[in-house]
Amino acid sequence: MSSKILVTNLRTTANFCKTLNFLQRPWTPFIASQQSCDVHVDNPPSIPTLTTSYVHGISSHSLLSSTVDQCLHRSVERHPDREALVFMQNGMRKTFAQFYQDVEQTAAGLLAVGLKRGDRLGMWGPNIYEWILMQFATAKTGIILVSVNPAYQLQEVEFALRKVQCNAVVCPTQFKTQRYCDMLRQLCPEMETASSGGIKSSRLPDLHTVIVTDSQQPGAFHLKDVMQAGSSQHYQQLQDLQKKLSCDDPINIQFTSVLCLFFNLCICIYTTKNVRICLPVPLYHCFGSVGGGMVMAVHGTTVIFPSTGYDGHANLVAIEKEKCTFMYGTPTMFIDMLSQPDLAQIDFSSVEGGITAGSPCPPEVIRKVINATGAKEMLYCPFCSKKIFWGHF
Repeated sequence: MSSKILVTNLRTTANFCKTLNFLQRPWTPFIASQQSCDVHVDNPPSIPTLTTSYVHGISSHSLLSSTVDQCLHRSVERHPDREALVFMQNGMRKTFAQFYQDVEQTAAGLLAVGLKRGDRLGMWGPNIYEWILMQFATAKTGIILVSVNPAYQLQEVEFALRKVQCNAVVCPTQFKTQRYCDMLRQLCPEMETASSGGIKSSRLPDLHTVIVTDSQQPGAFHLKDVMQAGSSQHYQQLQDLQKKLSCDDPINIQFTSVLCLFFNLCICIYTTKNVRICLPVPLYHCFGSVGGGMVMAVHGTTVIFPSTGYDGHANLVAIEKEKCTFMYGTPTMFIDMLSQPDLAQIDFSSVEGGITAGSPCPPEVIRKVINATGAKEMLYCPFCSKKIFWGHF
């Protein structure tokens, strides 16, 4: 038995050495034929190593070397009075200028309550305004946003927060049956007697700050107070930070599948004026936060959220009432849309196209959506199911 193990180990070592020898060879790109080449690599290393690389398909658009805040700020300058966000369930509407003002206030407030560049902040909740507000406020401060599944139960959220060493959590009091504050108190009973920003938890040793979006809770900040906490000193600190932040800085940790090709696809799609996206997919997933939030920032699109949690009928109402030009959804969401009893009564005349992703999509579903809505095009984006860690665009 020992000789077999020895032989196996020797073979493994030999194969590993072959791999190392291969990696030491001078790097030369493989091109099957010049006509079929569809991938370019910027600044390829002479010896391939497991470091950051940039790959893009054939396009007249180069990759952006901008931070998230720079992308949003450019859209604010181009379209200050255009609607950036619409939340139909509570009637909230924000123009780009209004949204950016809230982002700056919140970013300064995060610095004021003791958070700093490189800290990890977990956003735990459904599709609410505060989610996307935190997405851009953390990016502006260099704080890493952790997208926490709003359906997580006690053990799951404990694992996620411990795994990424979250320093802060932002959440609503509850959503439907999910009692976020109660679960945090179970994990951190120290909250009951702690001062805001001074939590010392045995189960979550890195956590010191909890921010609640809609109520005052023991040991936690109310978001409205955080937004008012920034002084001129913190705004100056925020301005100085912008000179230090890089497009290579990590700003988001996700535990969901990766949206592999979304950004390049979006460049092709969002070239028309006044694009209005119906976005029912969750923000904690990259389909929502990147395909929705980042597309809004980069291309100046308007994002309409039909409901806080998924509601098939609300999607149809949003498309008609808000004159949406593009529809997002997983295949299951589009199948549900097709089964809505009032589908035939909905005015889809504004719809130009849509994107589906998240799971395999049968071609007949795409055809049915096109026939039902009159969409000119539908894109299917296959996902790579893995954890991802991505940075600024």
